[in-house]
Amino acid sequence: MRKLMRNLCEDGTDASQGKGQIISNINACQAVVSIVKSTLGPRGMDKLIEEGNGTTITNDGATVMKKLNIVHPAARILVDISKAQDNEVGDGTTSVVVITGELLKEAKHFLEDGLVAPQIIKGYRTACNLAIQKLMDMAVDLKEKSAEEKRAMLIRCAETTLNSKLVADYKTFFAQMSVDAITMLGDDLSVSSVGIKKVTGGSVTDTLLVEGVCFKKCFSYAGFEQQPKRFENAKILLLNLELELKAEKDNAEVRITDPDQYQSIVDAEWNIIYEKLDLIAKSGANVVLSRLAIGDLATQYFADRNIFCAGRLEVEDLERTRRATGAEVQTTAQGITPSVLGSCGLFEEKQVGAERFNFFTKCEKTKTATILIRGGAQQFIDEAERSLNDSLMIVRRAMKNTKVVGGGGAIEMELSRYLREYARTISGKQQLVINYFARALEVIPMTLAQNSGADGTKVLNQLRQKHAAAGVPTVCDAFQNYIWEPVLVKESALNAATEAACLILSIDETVKNPQSEKPQAGPKGKGKGKASSGLASCASRISRTVCLFI
Repeated sequence: MRKLMRNLCEDGTDASQGKGQIISNINACQAVVSIVKSTLGPRGMDKLIEEGNGTTITNDGATVMKKLNIVHPAARILVDISKAQDNEVGDGTTSVVVITGELLKEAKHFLEDGLVAPQIIKGYRTACNLAIQKLMDMAVDLKEKSAEEKRAMLIRCAETTLNSKLVADYKTFFAQMSVDAITMLGDDLSVSSVGIKKVTGGSVTDTLLVEGVCFKKCFSYAGFEQQPKRFENAKILLLNLELELKAEKDNAEVRITDPDQYQSIVDAEWNIIYEKLDLIAKSGANVVLSRLAIGDLATQYFADRNIFCAGRLEVEDLERTRRATGAEVQTTAQGITPSVLGSCGLFEEKQVGAERFNFFTKCEKTKTATILIRGGAQQFIDEAERSLNDSLMIVRRAMKNTKVVGGGGAIEMELSRYLREYARTISGKQQLVINYFARALEVIPMTLAQNSGADGTKVLNQLRQKHAAAGVPTVCDAFQNYIWEPVLVKESALNAATEAACLILSIDETVKNPQSEKPQAGPKGKGKGKASSGLASCASRISRTVCLFI
């Protein structure tokens, strides 16, 4: 078959197939899992990832997986499921990778013993369906609770997420901030409506939640300091319009026969921009914001009329200002009516650390919020931003789906116990596969215990004994200690891990053409920068890693 493949494909094509190829893919995934496994849990370790343009310190599973730059096609599946978990629910990115790795580890033993991959896949999917059904039966719905109890539930879910982050010491502070920020969004609940700004300096507890919009002062020309920096009941005009004189050579080529014609062209240009400025000033707006540049002429013009202006705003800041103030973005200065102007109770420019920020607060119908993160080191602030993003995602999901389950590995242990008992009721090879699926779920409490410095085997045996004796009530201990997680996190993690494991197990052949890996152009290097030790070397490196085929 291999000889036939070589005849069909281009010269140099390599084709690997059979059980050996599946095991090779599993080994590649195991090397990746070993890197992120130590980041799981409240006592998990951080990873320092060095890149050409900076250094990242994080224990967020999705960030670590993305920064590793894995190129092995099978191992890339782990990166994809971690990213999908982060986009879908915001938490459980490390758990989904660890569970996938453990499922593949158990499947490897079956393959070596002669069991075919389709039988393993069938058993895994059956076990996953049973686990999801049991998970839904065990979930506690807090939908009928009072507003105070729902808020407490959301805060506890956010605290559980932040437990394993670098900001765990301030988990209550950030959890309350996350709940307040999502509550301000109304029915939309779009996380993009919550802006996160970072300012170096100060303490972590100096972090602010702004009910409205704030953004860093934009680039400004001479005359900006003469403009007023505070308005009450401000009228806001949003533009996607350039208010700047352009040099003629940048715009067009003009041929003239009389020097007076040149002056008439210049005068026409000045008349056009003055017409725009007059129309804007007559609109009644006292705060003018534009996506494009506002030049020195316009800046001085607005300063003389006590109007604040700012140009070159980021698209996200302009959109959140629109949501907060109710203004409509205009692309022309013609036909501006009071109905397109936004309003806010207070606009002011304030100093935050070493930066100046523009604040739009006391908006009547605001549907946006902004979090100003403070901290000493830039790496700490970056990690706080990633942690807050996970917390916001969890609160958002918990507000839509009010069912919660116990965290801290409790739910995995109970699902493992249930699947073991179910496996005893059936016969054949599926009994073994489901039983080992149940054992794979125990990797979460085992890893949590090991990362905390405890004896993982001893703790796991104690948990097995308690779950076997008490059953479901043991999970309630997690509730009493407020270790809560939205059921959606566990459901998504189980489904994604099972599908990823089944996908990797179903790949029995890899076709690779070495010609496609060669650079298309550029000088030939000496080859000193290439990794030659394969994916296994990835586990021993913390800096930016490139993984190749094993």
